Amino acid sequence: MSDLVHPDRLRKLETLRQEGVDPFPARSIEPSTTNEVRSATTSLEPGTLDTQVSLTVSGRMRSPRSFGKLIFIVVHDRAGKVQIALERGARESWPGTPEKVFQLFERLDDGDQIQATGRPGRTRKGEPTLFVDSLELLAKALAPPPEKWHGLQDTDTRFRRRYVDLWANDGVREVFETRAKIITTIRHLLDSEKYLEVETPMLHPIAGGATARPFTTHHNALDRDLYLRIAPELYLKRLLVGGLERVYEVGRVFRNEGIDTRHNPEFTMIEIYRAHADYRHMMDLVERIFGELQKALVPAGIMKFRDLDVDLRPPYRREKYLDLFQKYVGGDFFDETFCKKKAAELRIPIAGKPPEKLANDLFEECVEGRLEQPTFIIDYPVPICPLAKQKPDDRKVAERFEFFVAGMEFANAFSELNDPIDQAARFEAQVATHDEEAPAAVDVDYVQALEYGMPPAGGLGIGIDRLVMLFTGKNSIREVVLFPLLREENTGAPQSK
Repeated sequence: MSDLVHPDRLRKLETLRQEGVDPFPARSIEPSTTNEVRSATTSLEPGTLDTQVSLTVSGRMRSPRSFGKLIFIVVHDRAGKVQIALERGARESWPGTPEKVFQLFERLDDGDQIQATGRPGRTRKGEPTLFVDSLELLAKALAPPPEKWHGLQDTDTRFRRRYVDLWANDGVREVFETRAKIITTIRHLLDSEKYLEVETPMLHPIAGGATARPFTTHHNALDRDLYLRIAPELYLKRLLVGGLERVYEVGRVFRNEGIDTRHNPEFTMIEIYRAHADYRHMMDLVERIFGELQKALVPAGIMKFRDLDVDLRPPYRREKYLDLFQKYVGGDFFDETFCKKKAAELRIPIAGKPPEKLANDLFEECVEGRLEQPTFIIDYPVPICPLAKQKPDDRKVAERFEFFVAGMEFANAFSELNDPIDQAARFEAQVATHDEEAPAAVDVDYVQALEYGMPPAGGLGIGIDRLVMLFTGKNSIREVVLFPLLREENTGAPQSK
């Protein structure tokens, strides 16, 4: 047993078993929700109950209060909470709560899972209440809940014990309900536009589709190393070659990088690919997606995020990457000498970085924080876009955009490169850098797929976790991931040798 278990609760557990009560029964009946119980009292006068109706509610017992012949308990379930009452003595045509229920109550504790059946009514003060006929224990809580007034406040403990955080702290459940609504809203839009939802591998023979350090694992039967995917992009574009002209995938991706308020090593992306489209179509799609989310979650259109009043109503402004680089960094992206000097001034690490990565670090440092209102940054330099098409009228830049709100990137998109010769050359150049975030080998199979012909296409990736941060007003990605990765907990136990 852990050190969270309270000895008094253990004693009550043993007493229950001695009295023939199973503290962890295998079954319970399907209950009404707490909202349904509350709704059943809307037509009742204060101080009355409906003796013709019997309802059952199940959930976590909180805040028991005893007033002699009357005991109030708040029951929490997935829909909310409702008060139940154990009352000694008859009322109208209702005989009151049986004595055996009071006896069971003596063995219960704050936090136990219970099931109560009774009559909907209102207290004299008008509070919707279920007056109990029968009560069952569904699960004995051996660990006590957090203190009523202080809750579970330490952030590290909250994330480790999300199973407590969800019911102990107001508003936490709503964050994850909003998360589900965001994903559902995007799915409905894409399904209505005839996109096909697909699933692609999470174990990749080559880490590709994005620039990031991968997690490595080993498959024993094949005796080969594999990588947790850093992006599903290259498999989704294989499907365009196969004739699935509009596809999308919602799924986990994994990047072996640091942890901060915007980054978790595993996170959720939606990637979308459409044949016979380009990055302009993808910008329009972003506006439709954010427009639908705005209507569903922020009807007024303007919301507060990170102390900014953000106007989410499309359309959104569009700015060129190189124009912003010149304006805010103060030089030429392609001038390696300038970029090194500027990086040194800003104390940005230089050693071992390819010139294009160093220049992009300057952009991230000097420009991205200025992008407060929803903005598309378009036409990125080709050296940092190994999977995007060059612009026909300006071969230095690629048809790529990133979408920013409040200084955070929310989406990344390209006009997809479909020339197998050009793609192979760019892969080879990436590999030659020996950068730890670049692929270790050319993805020959993907190049071979392009050799069969991929139609012109646009591709788009959106980070779901950051979307949830935006629409719930949370400043840390850990607030919107149910179980974020944390440092190993120091339990004080001896370390194995």
